[in-house]
Amino acid sequence: MNNLDLLTAITVFVLSVLVGIEVISKVPATLHTPLMSGSNAVHGIVVIGAMLIAAGSHTWIGYVLAFVAMVFGAMNVVGGYVVTDRMLEMFKAKPTTEKPITEKKEV
Repeated sequence: MNNLDLLTAITVFVLSVLVGIEVISKVPATLHTPLMSGSNAVHGIVVIGAMLIAAGSHTWIGYVLAFVAMVFGAMNVVGGYVVTDRMLEMFKAKPTTEKPITEKKEV
């Protein structure tokens, strides 16, 4: 990999981070949970891509970047399922508890 390829890769990475921040900041809070739960497949693809990068890497920097990508991807997958579970818990019917009958005292 020559310097121009590295510079191009860094440029694409920085631009993708900036675009990602801009897009995420425009999402209202009410839509964040459904979008997060729907993006678990994308995060799974990130983990698989990081594994492929680690398998094809021959330098220590490639191994480190692949490891960091796998950790972040795995955190996103687990976080997405946790958020989905919490969201689904909100829609479950709450059990009703019967109130005990209290006797009225006559004065």
